[in-house]
Amino acid sequence: MTTDQAFADLPALSAQLRQVLEEKKAILLYAYNGTGKTRLSMAFKDIGKEGDARDTLYFNAFTEDLFHWDNDLDGDSDRRLTLNGTSRFFAGLAELEMDNRIRPLLQRYADFDFRIDTQEWVVRFSRTVDGQVIDNIKVSRGEENIFVWCFFLAVVELAMDSEMEVYQWVKYLYIDDPISSLDEHNAIAVASHLAQLLKRPDSKLKTVLSTHHTLFFNVLCNELKNAKRYFINKCSIGGGYVLREEKGDTPFFHHVAALAELYQAAQEDRLFTHHFNMLRTILEKTASFHGHKNFSVCIKREDDDPDGILHTRLINILSHGNYSLYEPQQMLDENKMYFRKILHDFLNRYPFNPELFPQPAEAADAP
Repeated sequence: MTTDQAFADLPALSAQLRQVLEEKKAILLYAYNGTGKTRLSMAFKDIGKEGDARDTLYFNAFTEDLFHWDNDLDGDSDRRLTLNGTSRFFAGLAELEMDNRIRPLLQRYADFDFRIDTQEWVVRFSRTVDGQVIDNIKVSRGEENIFVWCFFLAVVELAMDSEMEVYQWVKYLYIDDPISSLDEHNAIAVASHLAQLLKRPDSKLKTVLSTHHTLFFNVLCNELKNAKRYFINKCSIGGGYVLREEKGDTPFFHHVAALAELYQAAQEDRLFTHHFNMLRTILEKTASFHGHKNFSVCIKREDDDPDGILHTRLINILSHGNYSLYEPQQMLDENKMYFRKILHDFLNRYPFNPELFPQPAEAADAP
């Protein structure tokens, strides 16, 4: 069962979320890319900002921008991550021994180490290889993102501690898409870890989490069973936004949302190897729904391949890779071609709402 509410703009929607949090401890939001999730998080933050006072600790694309990489192009030796020391996000960094708070969180996901220099406001990274410590290494973009995320989690833990005066201003947490390009295993690990942190009985913080990652969203739904769950979409007529609440016992629109995500990735030519895992899951669930034992029944038969053997084998092979959280791999061009054909044939075979899968303008205008 679902209920819909319409809002003229993001500030009005943000005000509604704050009203819901008067009664609930957590809100989970799902929205497609481009809906305005990041702008919603800023609108929510702005409501609680008055002069120097504020009430929301947030994680979004703006948080990540507080960290800036310096490759030391002149010396090529002192590579470091610089911090925007003027931000309130880093309040108390020197006094609170943040290294020791971040390190046990980071060790869940990474094999590199770091040290924070609070005089220069920089972070330097190292890695131990064959017993030897290599300093001032350049970490990958994915590793940098996971470090920033663990930094944020360490700040959240401080905000949850009522005795820490430096973060006593925090009343709300707003977390928007903490990590992009997660494979399925790491999406589960990060979501589960975050949920356990938010369920701490001693915390009085209210939380909003928004994401476009279907698996991440569903794990959070299962972990935070008492949270309010919503789907956000833009109004197709007249502008504004629709907030749809789901009151069922299971996470909603998972497979439709996953299909929309795969379709958009295919349209924008940003297909990664782990997308084959998502496609296989959708095919398996569809086959099971229709009473079949194998997902191959959902693959279109070709004249020269009546049993869909080729595409079935491709999905079997390409959906079983050990894909990395840190370095998501683009598909080979040939595999992209097969992926698009399997996906588009599937969408043409089953009657999904075509509004969720808009054709590009040149395709729509073609005779």
